[in-house]
Amino acid sequence: MTFVTKLTFQSGDRAVLTETVDDLKELVERKGGQCKGPHTSPETRLTVPQYQTLQPGDSFQNWDYSVYERRIDIHGAEHIANEVGHMDFPDSIHVEIEVEQQQPLGGN
Repeated sequence: MTFVTKLTFQSGDRAVLTETVDDLKELVERKGGQCKGPHTSPETRLTVPQYQTLQPGDSFQNWDYSVYERRIDIHGAEHIANEVGHMDFPDSIHVEIEVEQQQPLGGN
């Protein structure tokens, strides 16, 4: 049985996101793991209202910002995926980890 560890990284800071994901891919490959990606999603633009008080009413100009996303899949190499799952990433990056168990073709 093979495990695929799917990592999704999101950040408003594209440069830090790119550097972090590229460094992680290099680390996985250097340790002998098989890594697919990074896959890039289209930029997401968000708009958030900003009120001057806790009550609706007077407001400041809306806050507009972009969110960037990259995805990497680590195939097999559970020891490497476990190490990556315990790494500290920059505070500006949100990380989601999903582990999927795959059975070999022809298996029950």
